[in-house]
Amino acid sequence: MQNSPQAQMILIINADGQTNFLLERIIKSMGYMVEIGTSLTDIKKVFATSPPTLIIVSEKLTSENQNAWIKETRQQFPLLPLVIYSETDNPHLIKEAIRMGVNDFLSPPITREEIVQTIDANIQNAILLKNYIILESRRATQQLQARVNELEALIRMGRSITSSLDLDEVLRLIVDSAVEVTGSEEGSLLLVDEISGDLYMRASRNFNNDFVNTFRLPIQDSLAGAVLRTGEPIILDEDTPQKIKTSYLVHSLVYVPMKLKDQVIGILGIDNRHTRVSFKQKDVLLLSTMAEYAVIAIENARLFSETVDEKIKLDTIIGEIEDGVLVLDQNNRVLFMNQMAMQALDINNTITTGLPIQAVIENQELLDLIINIERKISHHIEITSSTDHVFSVQLTPIHSVGLAITLHDITYLKKLDHIKSDFVNTVSHDLRSPLTAILGYVELIERTGQINELQKEFISRVQTSVQNITTLVDDLLNLGRIESGFDTRKELIDIEPLIQRSIDELYSRLKLRNQTINYLNQEDLPQIYANPIQIRQLLDNLISNASKYSGENTTIQIETITEQKQIILRITDQGIGIPQVDIPFIFDKFYRSRNIDIQTPGSGLGLAIVKSIVENHQGRIWVDSTINQGSVFTIVLPVIE
Repeated sequence: MQNSPQAQMILIINADGQTNFLLERIIKSMGYMVEIGTSLTDIKKVFATSPPTLIIVSEKLTSENQNAWIKETRQQFPLLPLVIYSETDNPHLIKEAIRMGVNDFLSPPITREEIVQTIDANIQNAILLKNYIILESRRATQQLQARVNELEALIRMGRSITSSLDLDEVLRLIVDSAVEVTGSEEGSLLLVDEISGDLYMRASRNFNNDFVNTFRLPIQDSLAGAVLRTGEPIILDEDTPQKIKTSYLVHSLVYVPMKLKDQVIGILGIDNRHTRVSFKQKDVLLLSTMAEYAVIAIENARLFSETVDEKIKLDTIIGEIEDGVLVLDQNNRVLFMNQMAMQALDINNTITTGLPIQAVIENQELLDLIINIERKISHHIEITSSTDHVFSVQLTPIHSVGLAITLHDITYLKKLDHIKSDFVNTVSHDLRSPLTAILGYVELIERTGQINELQKEFISRVQTSVQNITTLVDDLLNLGRIESGFDTRKELIDIEPLIQRSIDELYSRLKLRNQTINYLNQEDLPQIYANPIQIRQLLDNLISNASKYSGENTTIQIETITEQKQIILRITDQGIGIPQVDIPFIFDKFYRSRNIDIQTPGSGLGLAIVKSIVENHQGRIWVDSTINQGSVFTIVLPVIE
């Protein structure tokens, strides 16, 4: 025997005691331990501890359960040698047993030499088979480990691409991984020089630095050039080293293309310069995957570089524009603020990104608008800086970002408007005396003597013109007083009685045109803090306009509601409407809609006065209109608690 049978046990399953005695003596003399069972059920305890080295089983016992025990044992222990002991030499029985996986047979007459040879041969065959399986398992494990190494290399590259923006580092890792997982000697990543059109090494492994720095490969008449042109990988496997337009000799080489949107932007290659180890198709597939990673890294670097450039441009543009820009996130923390915004908000310290807006600005009116913007109808206010500059502030919510705040310096506009108002007020005031004189002298003409009908008509026209000019002057002076804040007296008032008085005062005009007014008021309207005279003037202008520009037999509707601590007043008419092109200018001074008959009296100041009154009460006004269907003027006034 070649192997020592120490601690090995052979199991005998046989009901014949004499045969068992003979087999036990011979097997023990060979140095094996022996376990004997007289039935198939008796041996379960043996298998419970550890399977035997070999089993000799009686053919009679296996036949009793139609050889089911043999099939079951072979399934559980495929390498365990099974020897059938049969009292007769039956060829048919031998064939059936072989088909079921039995290894050998013993039948009388048997000699000691035959038993020894049978046991030794079957145990040796089992050992050889086990060694072969172990060897194959090691080979499979090595292949599996190689595959695991490849996957780990790919995972490392994926992590590197997603976690690093250093393109040189990522490309160097890709080349290193390509060399390691393929077992090659050298690796290189070649890119096309946009100026010369030649290939240069962007990353390499095991190449001399001087060689890498000076390496230039023309794309014509070279393997690398063929890969660039065709977009297909190339495997070189020659017995004799070849100088392939690379300035160095190789035995084997793989070039795979790096494709971006069907365009080859570079080449990833590995080679063996000294060893004669050929590359396989799996190396090409693995290298192609790494080339895709390289393309992703290059594209990410390009996109990141473009993003950085665009951010620098955007920061420069926003930083240099004359308007202030402040951007907040969804939690009202500072994302960006340019220098003009800091000047407008009187901020002298450096602002760190992420600071809450409450720690940045002190203007309480602006802070309240920012914090409660969702409950505010108006997103616009005006603020004055410590240097007496006036800024128009506009807040714009941006989905998934936060809030953008722009601050436009309107100081010069305020000054121009003040100068214009002073001029208008001065001129208007100076016109009152001559107009009064003209009107007085015209009235005295009839007292100086008899006048004919034509003269009466001329006098009437003069009186009408003077009265129109006087009304215009009164409107100008009134507007000037409102804009200059001359009458700042305010008190808590109920708006409903003022609306009712305006309706009653205009009743005669409405009745003359057969017009009706529907007043829909919400019960228990809260009081507002306002100037009652100005609010009454606002109502008179809007209701009279609704009557003036509506035809006979029409209806005017007035509605008041409370919403979000604000009173909303809507005045709806069935008049001629306002063209959409005129709506943005309808509240400008002296502006009249283009569809108004020139015979209709009006100075173009009524809506300008209304807007000034609304703004003087921190409110908003706008109009929605459809030609030949009517207009809806909406006024929003805050409720002061």
